[in-house]
This record gives sequence, structure tokens and C-alpha cells, in this order.
Amino acid sequence: MHILRSLGPAVARVSGAEAVRAGVGALIGLGLTGLFLLSPQIDLDLGLFLVAPFGASAVLLFAVPNSPLAQPWSAIVGNTVGAIVGVAVCLVVGDISLRIALAVGLAITATILCRALHPPAGAVAMTAAMSPEAIEHLGFWFALAPIAIGTTALVVLATGYARLTGRHYPFRQFDDPSNHRTEDRNPTERLGLSEGELTSILERFSQSFNLGVEDLARLIGAAELQAAAHSAGPLTAQDIMSRNLVTANPDTTLGEIADIFRKHRFTSLPVVGPDTKFLGVIFQMHLISQAREDALRLHRGFLPSFKRLLDRDRAGPMTASDIMSVAVPRVTTNTPIGALLPIMADGDTDAVPVIEYGKIVGIVTRTDLIAALARRAARS
Repeated sequence: MHILRSLGPAVARVSGAEAVRAGVGALIGLGLTGLFLLSPQIDLDLGLFLVAPFGASAVLLFAVPNSPLAQPWSAIVGNTVGAIVGVAVCLVVGDISLRIALAVGLAITATILCRALHPPAGAVAMTAAMSPEAIEHLGFWFALAPIAIGTTALVVLATGYARLTGRHYPFRQFDDPSNHRTEDRNPTERLGLSEGELTSILERFSQSFNLGVEDLARLIGAAELQAAAHSAGPLTAQDIMSRNLVTANPDTTLGEIADIFRKHRFTSLPVVGPDTKFLGVIFQMHLISQAREDALRLHRGFLPSFKRLLDRDRAGPMTASDIMSVAVPRVTTNTPIGALLPIMADGDTDAVPVIEYGKIVGIVTRTDLIAALARRAARS
């Protein structure tokens, strides 16, 4: 039974949306590269043509952009080194079987030594070894065009596509700024472990090719939060939520919203429609951002800004519906407070609305959550 299970999928189930995201990314990346840069037909004059290993590179760049094997250095340097090795072997070794095996083996060794292991680099070396006519014509130019140029194009497109689809590529570095642009690490990643210690863990378990240091820190932090959730007890959102809500409606003006924030010292304000139907949330930062935008408009030029302000006044003042966030985390009354920990731990969410049948019945703030956990700790 264990042997049969080991033959099954080793990858956790992935959502259909993520599968489509990866597939569309590869389609766009290879499509644009083939349309504007590299020809699908072999071009032995300029060397600007598509090769099969680019398909394997696209899998890594668009499907697993967090993999160390998919990062720009690994992709560009790895494929280029693989091409150089493949060309050199092709020019020296005559027997095709030996040539292919030697090219791939040496490419693996060379890319590891260059800290640029990229699986398609082996396919690049094999392509060169199997194409003596093309290599005789192109020589080491093959490493530049199509390999280095094509791989660089795919990396650039993968970077843009990742940003458009909410992914990180290249992957986060351990010393990247926090979400608040300070030198402090994000709260969930403050593990008390240095970059060297995390690197040592990856090396000890031979995982350096599978996971980056920053991603390891994020996973450890997430695991700690999940463990904390298990010990948070049976309390639910209903037990700790604020019920006497102050809300805004879609037509509430920004001036009125500012007065509510000032009076009640809130950091968030739910927006509701008829019958308390939940529509969205305004965070205090939204109001500050809007005020800053208006100030910048005035700073850039009084007359153009004055005209825009007049146009805005004719159309009516800005209201809650103009700045509220619709896509915010939300929970039900039965959600355990342990599930709220990862939502609020990253610092981006100050309050989570509690929804029943589309209507808001309460709100859990970070203060509510901390107070509940403190009370539980005091009793234990």
C-alpha cells in the first residue's frame, strides 16, 4: 500500500484558477516571444528562433515562479551555460550517443557550480548536441541567440505577468523591506532566526534547490500561526465581535467620514446598504491616501487643479462608494478566533466584518482579538 501511495501525485491539490493562471502565462510568454523576437522557423543567419527547451523554462517561470530553479540568474545563466557546454561538446565529440550524454552531464555540473541550476539547461545542452549542422553554422553564437536572448525575454515577460496576477517574481529576498517599508521584518516572519540559520536548515535537508530562504521564513511563520490557532480554544467571532456598529452608507461624503473617524477614533468603517447589507469597508488609510492625492494635485498646479475641483463639485462630492474596499476578508459568527490570527497578523487588516446572509452583524478588530487572547492567557 505504501509503495502504491508513493507512486501517486506528490504535489498538493492546486486550484483551477492557479492552473489557468500558469497556462495563460506560458501562452502569453511564448506567444509574444515567438511573435516579436524569435521565429518558430529555424533561422541559421541570426539564430533568432524558438527551441524546445523554452517550453520547459516557461513551465518554471510561469507555473512555479517561487522556485529557486526559476529565478532570473538560474534561468538566464543556466540556459546560457548549458548552451556553451553543449556547443563545446558538439564541436569536439563525434559519437552522437556519447555527445548527448556528455553534454547533459557536464551542463548539470557546470550550472550547479555556477549556482544556476535550471532543468531546461540540460535540454539546451542536449539540443546543441543533437544539432551538429546548426552548431557548425552558428558556433558559440547559439548561446547568445537564441538561448540567452530568448530566455531573457521570457524572464522579463514572467516578471510583468507575475505583478499583473498578484504573484512575486523574482521571489522575495530575506532582507526585502516589510509591508510597511521599514527595516523590520513582517510580523509573521519574525522568527528569531537569521538568514544564515535558515540557509543552514535548507542545506541540511538538501532543499536549497526547492525553496528560498524568504519562503522558508514565511512557511515557518504560517506554521507557528496555525499551531497558535489550535490552542486558541473554542471562542468564535461571535464571542468577541463588536456589535454596536457605526456605519456609513454609499452616499456618505468624505467629510462626514472624516468626522466619524475623528469622533470615534476608529481605524475602519463598514459601508452598508439598505437592511444593513454589507457593501465594503473604508480604512482610515484610504481617507489619508485620498487627501494626499488632492494635495499633490494642488501642488502640481493651482489652476488645473482648481478646474478639476470645480468639475468634481459640479458632479458632486466624493463619497464612501468612491474609496471603499469591496474585496476584504470577512468571516461568519461561527468562525473560530484561531482563523482570525493569520488574517490580522500581517498588519494589512485592522478589522474583519462578521457577515450572516449578506448582512453585517458585527466587526472584529485587532484590539478585540488581542483582548480575547490576553484574557484566555490570564485564565490558563
